[in-house]
Amino acid sequence: MTHSPSPLLVTRDIRLSEVLAALSRALDLTEGQALGHSVRTCMIGMRLADEVGLDEATRTALYYGLLLKDAGCSSNAARMSAMFGTDDRVVKPAMKLVDWHDRVRLAVRTAFTVGQGQSIGKRLSYFLGIARTPNMTREIMQIRCDRGAEIALGLGFPEATANTIRSLDEHWNGQGYPRGLRGDAIPLLARIANLAQVVDVHLREHGVGAAMRVARQRSGKWFDPALVKRLVSWERDAEWWRQLDDPDLAERVIGIEPTLDPRRLGEDDLDTVARSFADIIDAKSPYTFRHSFNVADFAVGIGEQLGFDSDTLRRLRRAGLLHDIGKLGVSNRILDKPGKLTAEERVAVERHPVYTWEILLRVPAFADFAWTAALHHEKLDGSGYPWKIDGRGLDMPARVLAVADMYEALVADRPYRAGMAPADALGILRREAESKLCRDAVGGLESLLLL
Repeated sequence: MTHSPSPLLVTRDIRLSEVLAALSRALDLTEGQALGHSVRTCMIGMRLADEVGLDEATRTALYYGLLLKDAGCSSNAARMSAMFGTDDRVVKPAMKLVDWHDRVRLAVRTAFTVGQGQSIGKRLSYFLGIARTPNMTREIMQIRCDRGAEIALGLGFPEATANTIRSLDEHWNGQGYPRGLRGDAIPLLARIANLAQVVDVHLREHGVGAAMRVARQRSGKWFDPALVKRLVSWERDAEWWRQLDDPDLAERVIGIEPTLDPRRLGEDDLDTVARSFADIIDAKSPYTFRHSFNVADFAVGIGEQLGFDSDTLRRLRRAGLLHDIGKLGVSNRILDKPGKLTAEERVAVERHPVYTWEILLRVPAFADFAWTAALHHEKLDGSGYPWKIDGRGLDMPARVLAVADMYEALVADRPYRAGMAPADALGILRREAESKLCRDAVGGLESLLLL
């Protein structure tokens, strides 16, 4: 494990496409898709856009819609996990491989997916619960699509981008979700995005031939037949399909951004991106509502009490907002579990800071706080996780973030307990400050709470 200090980056030329292409890996994690799904979908969708002759503005709207297509996916993770009784990161990819219009196959896939690892009776209970819940799929898709569209609008994208996400799962024959749009009533960009994402899912699972068969079989049902005709004409373009395996595909995706004047980000824009992804993170579980925002506020407040300069405070706020981005890769069966975690479940939870580090490090604009964000569960005595780093490797921003995260977790409700009173939580932090937490950071929190 290597890392570098968190330098203050002064003059930066940051493209929005660069940031979102990197952060799309977090969306892949929460959808249970192979990493790179979003950027591969973008490559497929943009080739379709070029072939149908979309103008620059429309292609740009599609481009960002493809990168952000799963921005709302964390919003339905808890419900899907609860309904199926299975890891949401298993349910979602499993259900993407089946034709929802084939009721028999859908029922079989559902039966195999529900209640994994549980008794036959429990699995039957989950299956019957799904069968007896009217409009379940529509509601789950509505949550995801509407939330994703809101995030796109919050980032300043046009309605065309939002509508790409809002109508992502509509089907050509009118049997899609959430509104049951049919044919040309489905926005063209959403038709392109839906075809592109399904092709990538089957491409990863079974190869080009299988992906093309699915496209042909679902032509006129799921997909716009004219788009399918263009897509299958590439089947023998082996070199083009091979490029989707390029480990540097994100760089290629940045290179195909349609506009001649790419959107560049100032520091305020980066704050907006961080807040938008904090919303995505906190939507993963009903027990983490506003957690990232609260941690960021506590961390900045402590930093102010300790006299941090404005640049350090800005980095610290971003680290607080994004410290749990790695939790998008953890099952809701674990995050929302009301009882004690098993050893295996504990290992899965304790890996989330590694995901945070790996995701944020890929964003050059966020590299100056990625390490700080990833250290939020480390302790001064080396008893934290995942790297067992002791005080010699923890600078003040990291120490402050650890205190802010622990305090917020103690006072917030969790599936296994109600939130503590602030005084009781502070008492725990004071005891931890004897060996595990930074005394100055805990003192800064106490001063902040007295304001």
